[in-house]
Amino acid sequence: MFGTQPIGGERVIAFDLAFTGVDLASQEYVLRAKDGYTVPMRGALATEPGAYIAFEDLDAPGWEPIGEQKANPAPYYLVWAKKEQANLDTHPRPYQLATIEIAPFETVFPHTAPTGIAEGEPAQRGYRVFKNQCILCHAINREGGRVGPDLNVPQSVVEYRPVDQIKAYIKNPLSFRYSQMPAHPNLTDGDLDDVVAYFTAMKDRKHDPDAPPATPVSAVPPLKPPNKPGKPRDPLSIDPGF
Repeated sequence: MFGTQPIGGERVIAFDLAFTGVDLASQEYVLRAKDGYTVPMRGALATEPGAYIAFEDLDAPGWEPIGEQKANPAPYYLVWAKKEQANLDTHPRPYQLATIEIAPFETVFPHTAPTGIAEGEPAQRGYRVFKNQCILCHAINREGGRVGPDLNVPQSVVEYRPVDQIKAYIKNPLSFRYSQMPAHPNLTDGDLDDVVAYFTAMKDRKHDPDAPPATPVSAVPPLKPPNKPGKPRDPLSIDPGF
């Protein structure tokens, strides 16, 4: 599409016109919202016909609130025009977009990878699940989404939650508490085992740039020696130290 045009009551520009002079289909993207919601996206999906960046609501000045939270999607909102693009799992719709970055996933989030573990191992399979399903809201080693908690630092989730509880919570969080975390009924028991394997592997690969600096040993004051036993104090004497 050229220029702008209304689609579904919004003024939009085709995603692939937001950039020029770049082979967009071969790139990788990271879309970040103002609240920390983070969407890695392959170029093939980002340039799929039907992807648009909405920047104005023609029917409601200042934008009509969207979603359960009745949020204002400004300043930018990724929308999809085709019926077959309605599935949020395959075609996410991040709103309140602040930045769109062209960069490989491993460059933007280098400390999320379970380095040293062979491809095909459960931790690597769990890493793929995390990249596709979890990093939208959660971070590992302070890299990723900021809507939910970091799952590895300062403590890994596997260090303070039982494994069965972790898997049950991922599958259906509303069975534990009311929150904005979505259920993941599509994940199989094998997928959940792989995710836990990934968390367990990352427990030994922590990187915490936000951790407070450790106090050097030389800065710790030495312990005072214990008081030596002396003669019993005469209650009638005057203590020369006061």
